Amino acid sequence: MANDTLLVRHTGTGREVEYPLLRGTMGADSVDIRALPRDLGCFTYDPGFIATSSCKSKITYIDGENGILLYRGYPIEQLAEHCEFTEVAYLLMNGELPNQTELRDFNEEISDRAIIHESLRKFFDGFHYDAHPMSMLVGVVGSLSAFYHSELNIKDSTHRKVCAARLIGKMPTIAAASYRHSVGRPFVYPRIDLSYCENFLNMMFSRSSQNYIDQDHYIDPYLVKALNLLFILHADHEQNASTSTVRLAGSTGANPYACIAAGIAALWGPAHGGANEAVLTMLAQIGSADNVPKFIAKAKDHDDPFRLMGFGHRVYKNFDPRATIIRKTCHDVLARTQKSDPLFDLALALEEQALNDDYFIEKKLYPNVDFYSGIIYKALNIPVDMFTVMFAIARTAGWVAHWLEMMEEPAPPIGRPRQLYIGPARRDFLPKGQRSGDTHVCNG
Repeated sequence: MANDTLLVRHTGTGREVEYPLLRGTMGADSVDIRALPRDLGCFTYDPGFIATSSCKSKITYIDGENGILLYRGYPIEQLAEHCEFTEVAYLLMNGELPNQTELRDFNEEISDRAIIHESLRKFFDGFHYDAHPMSMLVGVVGSLSAFYHSELNIKDSTHRKVCAARLIGKMPTIAAASYRHSVGRPFVYPRIDLSYCENFLNMMFSRSSQNYIDQDHYIDPYLVKALNLLFILHADHEQNASTSTVRLAGSTGANPYACIAAGIAALWGPAHGGANEAVLTMLAQIGSADNVPKFIAKAKDHDDPFRLMGFGHRVYKNFDPRATIIRKTCHDVLARTQKSDPLFDLALALEEQALNDDYFIEKKLYPNVDFYSGIIYKALNIPVDMFTVMFAIARTAGWVAHWLEMMEEPAPPIGRPRQLYIGPARRDFLPKGQRSGDTHVCNG
């Protein structure tokens, strides 16, 4: 695997060392510098790990320059067009697309594991009614190990697969319960006769345990398809902040429920999973379509702190392939729901002007997946504070896939980043009264 080497020279000592160059299937090579501290007595400095390969993975590949996203080698465009979400979850976990029997069995397992322990339901009573749904999600998912501890041997591959399926199955149930607790509605049990996305919508919006998807409360299959698409597009995205957090927690030998809870906590940050929520906040700030030109100008002014949320991407330097897929769905959903919402009109006006503005075209600041997903979620009546929860439901498939992958390694090393220490040099302790700023105290 290491056909070439990279020569590193320490200018202070003049010593030169060669390190192997590791080649992947696609993309940039990586230099194996694990022996650097031993050889040259120094570390690399890489804040944010933007130039560091923290692991080897077979799951997801991103080419940000050319707008390419592959799950296990399959282009996201093909999977989004032809697959259901659980099919993609199976692919991420197992490396291959399931045949009909495998998919049927997997769907049955996910459905069977969707129910949560009755005692676990009582956990929600401990949360204030206006608690953020993400806070409930972190807490309840983290507690799963206390209820399902019979299959927690992380060295047992069967136990690992059970935990992974359990997390994918229960995440929509916990998410919907978090929402219903926040609005004071009774818990709705999952149904084995509904698909993954139908089940979630039923648990979210049913007025009873059975009457959301029936003749009286019909749900448009196209809207279910739109939700399925969103889940597929968010299922995985390589070594992002939350996935890296899951791997870091997993490297300690922590149980999978704790690892996924850690990933949820990382996802909660507005710079990560909260981006689509930030888009709606930005649109509310703009106010109306008449104000779009003014805010476009503010976004182009480097001295103005205003930024257009949902435009551009840290990884994709050309266009976000997921946004290309979801854009048409966004427009179709708005047309199909026939909603008259000034916010939707504003979003479409902003999209049109940004796509035709020379500055945005030159900088390649195109709308990303967060811009469109927030609009779709709002059209589906998903509350804004549930947007990041929706992200977590989808990303659970990627999280468990990465956790399974690292657990298959013979001896996965514990994650232990190093630092460049810039604090005080060694100094001796001084008793009170001799420290800087102390004054003489007279006792008399």
